Amino acid sequence: MLLPVNVTLGVVLAALLLVAAAVAALASLGHGRQILTAGARAAIQLAAVALLIGWVVRSGLSYGFVVLMYAVAVRTAGRRVTRNGTWWWVAVPIAAGVFPVVGVLLLTGLVPLHGIAVIPVTGILIGGALTATVLGGRRALDELAMRRGEVEAGMALGLLDREARLEIARTAASDALLPGLDQTRTVGLVTLPGAFVGMLLGGASPVLAGAVQLFVLVALCAVQAVAVAVVLELVARGRLNR
Repeated sequence: MLLPVNVTLGVVLAALLLVAAAVAALASLGHGRQILTAGARAAIQLAAVALLIGWVVRSGLSYGFVVLMYAVAVRTAGRRVTRNGTWWWVAVPIAAGVFPVVGVLLLTGLVPLHGIAVIPVTGILIGGALTATVLGGRRALDELAMRRGEVEAGMALGLLDREARLEIARTAASDALLPGLDQTRTVGLVTLPGAFVGMLLGGASPVLAGAVQLFVLVALCAVQAVAVAVVLELVARGRLNR
């Protein structure tokens, strides 16, 4: 076992959380209180989820839990991208990225239709789509706000509103793909991601662990590319706005 679940683990985690909050406060980075709150929430949520997942799998409600994860992701991403009533449009890029990939995995038998495998695999993909949607949406909207004059100039030259917005926002939104690309490029050289390490600790062979990790990374690349493309289109059409 990698980490014993005991008092020492709790003390170390609390100390690391306090260090993170203190550094953010001392360096005037802000978010010190949010770091503490996020850490406390993570501990409570993971404890609850650990108990809930066991009950969900035994009850045959795996897909219901997937829907819950998706709903939480939509709410979280939406409120990160915009505070107005258009936030719910982020449901589209997350769904467009995740569910076709999950469907292919289920239909091909790479992921079993029933059981616990559906939850972590779908959760990883939803998390990747959430991150890409938030980064892509925020960067696109920020860029449009800063370069509003260029959008209007493009429209004055005969471009449609959508086309003018795309010209300005496309490059900024595409930056949302960089974290996933860097992780994929450096896997095994800079970091050993969670799926690989988890399978090794679970007793799988290094070859099998590597194959699973490759599958996760490639699937994430596909999910995030679709999510960024769709959220960019929504921003360009004014569906997501501030």
